[in-house]
Amino acid sequence: MDLQDQLKNLFPEHVEETSENATDTNNGLWIQDDPILCKYEKRKGKPITIIDGYTGATEDFKALAKELKTTLSVGGSFKDDKIIIQGDYRDKIMAILKEKGFQVKRVGG
Repeated sequence: MDLQDQLKNLFPEHVEETSENATDTNNGLWIQDDPILCKYEKRKGKPITIIDGYTGATEDFKALAKELKTTLSVGGSFKDDKIIIQGDYRDKIMAILKEKGFQVKRVGG
């Protein structure tokens, strides 16, 4: 018997909250009309990935930039409502954004 079963035996009338509320709050943070653009460029001979086209709150986009940088373990910045990631990580970034529920469009190459 694991801990969940023991708790159900001790408190049979307890009703657990469903995970639907958690997904609604996550989708409520970022409001998006058009797909986010994921571009590839070279600046001074070095590859970068630019994420652009977000139409929500700036704080949410900054939090997303920080999360992407820590997940990919790369450097980057947030300037002029764009996330700039060092390196060509378009496929990984697109997978992460789609997992979060964003619509993503690949631009360039």
